[in-house]
Amino acid sequence: MEHTASNTRRIAIDPVSRVEGHGKITLLLDADNHVQEARLHIVEFRGFEKFIQGRPYTEVPYFVQRLCGICPVSHHLAAAKAVDQIVGVDELTPTATKLRRLIHFGQVLQSHALHFFHLSSPDFLFGFGSNLAHRNIVGVLEDYPDIGLKGVKLRKYGQQVIAAIAGKRIHGAAAIPGGMNKALSDDERKALLVDIADIIRWSQDAVTLNETIHLQHPENHAFATLSTNYLGMVGAQGELELYHGGLRARRADGSDIFDQFDYRDYGSAIREEVRNWSYMKFPYLTAIGKDNGWYRVGPLARVNLCDSIPTPLAEAARVRFRAFADGAYVHDTLAFHWARMIEMLHCAEGIQELLNDPDITGTDLVVTGAKRAQGIGVIEAPRGTLFHHYQVNEQGLIEKANLIVSTTSNNHAMNESVRSVANHYLDGQEITEGLLNHLEVAVRAYDPCLSCATHALGKMPLQVELVSVTGEVLSRASKSMDGVVECAL
Repeated sequence: MEHTASNTRRIAIDPVSRVEGHGKITLLLDADNHVQEARLHIVEFRGFEKFIQGRPYTEVPYFVQRLCGICPVSHHLAAAKAVDQIVGVDELTPTATKLRRLIHFGQVLQSHALHFFHLSSPDFLFGFGSNLAHRNIVGVLEDYPDIGLKGVKLRKYGQQVIAAIAGKRIHGAAAIPGGMNKALSDDERKALLVDIADIIRWSQDAVTLNETIHLQHPENHAFATLSTNYLGMVGAQGELELYHGGLRARRADGSDIFDQFDYRDYGSAIREEVRNWSYMKFPYLTAIGKDNGWYRVGPLARVNLCDSIPTPLAEAARVRFRAFADGAYVHDTLAFHWARMIEMLHCAEGIQELLNDPDITGTDLVVTGAKRAQGIGVIEAPRGTLFHHYQVNEQGLIEKANLIVSTTSNNHAMNESVRSVANHYLDGQEITEGLLNHLEVAVRAYDPCLSCATHALGKMPLQVELVSVTGEVLSRASKSMDGVVECAL
């Protein structure tokens, strides 16, 4: 237990539950219980940038999948795009490109379904402070079986798309330098088409559910909400683009910071700051500077930034989404979930389009070129813009690697959201599990991927202590692995 400065008290939430990985929240309060400091700490050290060094570049797209069991395809494809450049390939064959897009749609669909239905929907269906033992996916399946089963089936379908292309649902072998490993058979294509109409309909239902929740609960519009810069990838006409395009960054009012920026020059646009209390870096836009250049990425950023979505049902949903803010950007942090479901619908529509494309079962899968000394791959992962940058030596071994993952880009924003919620809900309140969950809901909105683990049932142990300057514990609340909450003092 740490002692704090005079007339201040420290609260620690360790770990944050129902997110992928392990993090903790610390709050520093003054004598009047006003929050002076709020921090989300990422306390696990992974070190993949070092692990990769000395490995053959051909191994990297498979090696980096082990970064995460939830979105391995995103790391796989970002690394593959970087390795494409190393082997001198700037453009794949039409079939290889479409297969990569197809597996990426499957990845985003399953990840978005997992996050909303399994991890976040219990908060909205039961309430932030509802009974902990019931506030989980099992409770959803019991009380809202239609919603719960749709969530399970949506994720299952996304995994089936991945397996058809990569050979298995997690850590498969899909992309190779300059192309793809195998063709999609016509039987596999037809099998995936069987359920696609249901997948699209259920995705529409998910959009409607989130839209209804958001509109019917105006008290949540200011919850953890921030007016921020946004960063994301867009297509040539400004449309939503998840696989390949230019980078767009805009201020909270929608004015340009840069547009159609070549992601291979990302180093001149984005810098990373290291802070000694977190293993996660803090990126910022160099055009604005370290103090005000932080930004948000992910579904909310992408749906705000794009001028359109190139599938009709998702585009109609985007128009309604933007109408919520009278055409301006939607800054509500809990609207991440609404935007997430719009993207899931887009992925379902995109899968249907690609499965009906005659190129998708082609066999021209690989191209080659002249070797280069480095490669940079960028993709829109489920949680936001993902950067992979590799430099190789003459033997083809990785000499240097730099990864900027989506959650890293949202790091500052998550900290600000935690501080906002703490200021609004913590002041003068008795510490309860429901209060703690308000802080976790703020973090959960960003769908942070802190490591490979997913604590889907929210059964991580949790403890909060209110401590005086002398070290005296004034109040304590704890949650056991079994979900039992005990309050003392």
